[in-house]
Amino acid sequence: MTFRAALHARAGALGGTVALAEGNDPRVRAAAAFLTDQAIARVSLLDGPVKDHPRLPDVARLLRDRKPDRAPDDATALALARDPLRFAAGLVALGEADAAVAGATCPTSEVIRAALWAIGPARGIGTVSSAFYMILEGRATGERAALDPATDPVLTFTDAGVVPDPTSDQLAEIAAAAADDRARIVGDEPVVAFLSYSTKGSAAGARVDRVRLATERFRRLRPGVRCDGELQGDAALVPAVARIKAPGSPVAGLANVLVFPDLDSGNIAYKLVQRLAGAAAIGPMLQGLARPMADLSRGATVDDIVDVAAVALLQSAARFEPVPEGG
Repeated sequence: MTFRAALHARAGALGGTVALAEGNDPRVRAAAAFLTDQAIARVSLLDGPVKDHPRLPDVARLLRDRKPDRAPDDATALALARDPLRFAAGLVALGEADAAVAGATCPTSEVIRAALWAIGPARGIGTVSSAFYMILEGRATGERAALDPATDPVLTFTDAGVVPDPTSDQLAEIAAAAADDRARIVGDEPVVAFLSYSTKGSAAGARVDRVRLATERFRRLRPGVRCDGELQGDAALVPAVARIKAPGSPVAGLANVLVFPDLDSGNIAYKLVQRLAGAAAIGPMLQGLARPMADLSRGATVDDIVDVAAVALLQSAARFEPVPEGG
């Protein structure tokens, strides 16, 4: 079974509901039909400003409670709740939907703003970020192939879509969110590599120090997760190289969660691997929210939307206490 087929089957087993905020787009409508026909998810399809939905007053109240300065009265809150992005996020926050998906026609910034307003970040994770799941179909070789020869290799690339220049603390939180999601979405043990142009002191500089410090902080956040840094890409991914460059590394060239030092490198890397190596890229999946709302590339295909919805449903298996708004 391919990774995508397994992904759809595991998502379907949850029996969850996904809110699709852009039902006026033909790609989204086609994805909704596929999700329903294949029993991957029940779908709440929003095809424009929300008018008569029975939960509209509840979403309006939620928005007002979380940001009374933005919604100071009932009329303003109702007007804001009619926006499909905010309404979809509100359905997730209220438990009416297990996940929401948007971004086919609107920018990432709008999706994140709606998610942060209605859902909020998970307590203990102050950084909302993203990850791509890179499926390298049939490309496992050597020691990696021995891990599970029946499964397509899948690498988590984080962050490749949200935080431009993360601090050490942010890198540690990004990695923690990615490691947590890895276990739910892919189903294997996360092995985390903090990437750099240096491996274990082969170079020096402020950027290397930032990655090294992020690794130390991650170990305190997730003490049971295998990790190492700073590592160059080959030392993170190739066991033979790791034995030379980073002997004794707990990652040992078998990383499956790659933490990039900045948005430039993460975004460039995922696009190169997608276009030159032919990898399938699922994402960007938002991570660090109390409940899942997923972002799409505006160039997303129907298959992309289906895959992102399936991943978001798997994210919903773990729900976290949201951070309350202070107004």
